[in-house]
Amino acid sequence: MKALLLSCLMWLCPAVVIAQEAPLERVDIDLADRSALQDGARTFASYCMGCHGAKFQRYERVADDLGLSHDQMLKELVFTGAKIGDPMASSLRASDGKHWFGAAPPDLTLVARVRGNDWLYGYLRGFYPDATRPWGVNNHVLHDVGMPNVLEPLQVRLPPAQFDAKVKNLVTFLAYSADPVKLQSQRIGIYVLSYLLVLLGFAFLLKREYWKDVR
Repeated sequence: MKALLLSCLMWLCPAVVIAQEAPLERVDIDLADRSALQDGARTFASYCMGCHGAKFQRYERVADDLGLSHDQMLKELVFTGAKIGDPMASSLRASDGKHWFGAAPPDLTLVARVRGNDWLYGYLRGFYPDATRPWGVNNHVLHDVGMPNVLEPLQVRLPPAQFDAKVKNLVTFLAYSADPVKLQSQRIGIYVLSYLLVLLGFAFLLKREYWKDVR
């Protein structure tokens, strides 16, 4: 029970220091890759939302950002009867989560910001059989993990390279979910810097014109 509760707290609290069992592999995430984002969103809806939610995201906003029609979103990613404007809440009741896992599984909207993309990629690929654990698995990145390997059906069905790509796409979606306006902020930052550079050029020319007679 304590191990399960500690596992959930580790997901939620970045201040908890975790003994890392395996070195993390770097994963390059492209938030502009809509195909990866769409595939990751489908994987999240199909394999993660049975327990976890992304309640700070709304289906409508995700559909618009990822280039999905609202009909596509409702048909392919909504399995709870939710409406297009509803938050992406988990279908698991908190009381059931506490009963099965010892603590309600945490919301994953901001998990990529808390943990980092490399940690998530390693964690999702790091499950291995361990008969001593409640769900029969452990994890190289988070030892004594308190959740089952929900991606095991994909891991069994897909070749290793395709499974890794599927996990990468899931991490891409989680990275987007943690900061949906990141690309827009970067674009605005470029415009602002360009404007400041042009302004600096005019200021320099004005200064030179003003001081040439003073000398």
